[in-house]
Amino acid sequence: MSNLPTVWTNALAGAVLAGGAAVAAGPVLAAAVILSLFYVGGMWLNDAFDAEIDAAERSARPIPLGEIGRGTVFAVGGGLLALGVLAGFASGPAAGTAALALAGAVLLYDWVHKRTVLSPVIMGTTRFLCYLFAALALGPLPWPVLVGALGLFAYVVGLTYAAKQEAYDRLDRAWPLAVLALPLVIAVIFASGSGLGLVVCAGLAAVMAAALRLLFRRAKGDVPKAVVTLIAGISLYDAALVASAGLPVLALLAVAAFGLTLLLQRVVPGT
Repeated sequence: MSNLPTVWTNALAGAVLAGGAAVAAGPVLAAAVILSLFYVGGMWLNDAFDAEIDAAERSARPIPLGEIGRGTVFAVGGGLLALGVLAGFASGPAAGTAALALAGAVLLYDWVHKRTVLSPVIMGTTRFLCYLFAALALGPLPWPVLVGALGLFAYVVGLTYAAKQEAYDRLDRAWPLAVLALPLVIAVIFASGSGLGLVVCAGLAAVMAAALRLLFRRAKGDVPKAVVTLIAGISLYDAALVASAGLPVLALLAVAAFGLTLLLQRVVPGT
């Protein structure tokens, strides 16, 4: 739950890239709520799918403790995804199709993420689809949305690869993290005409550098710290793209979401 602000800024960035400075608040808020349904539903389903593994390795989780039944968790998670799909179609057939694809990607990730090396790609696809959904809820899909979504996809692939190493608290191979260069390049290109956007890009670069330093240092506890830092950094990427549209107030709201995510991670673990 602590990472929800990054979903809200995904909705904001996707909508802004599609609608520009004229984007209305209503569609952005609606997209944020709908994407939150997918995120929370995916979290519930993740616990349900991982119940057997958690019973052996993370016995303090709610299902192994008997605090809630696995079937109930499946029902709640599935219900949230179904509600998200229905709400997506209420925004139009194109947006509904994107919502349906997002639900499928969430289900696929939760089902196979422990059994495939491609799980970072699947997770990246879920965030890619967040941009597409928010944009399609407004109308046609312009090319900046696809480019911005590609950068977000690469960013999430990199951080999810790092997250897969969290259980071992070490980074076995560093080369997959090279994909993190792409979102920074895309953010700088988008923000090249915005002073605020370039400042945000500098902040994003600093956050990524701090996380990479932790990953390469390989001290105890460094991998989890790096992962939650990178997760929060999603909102900085979004902020840079929003700033490029000439919307400084909304860009600063996305920057605030970065800080809010870090704050919430102190209360509820971010991974």
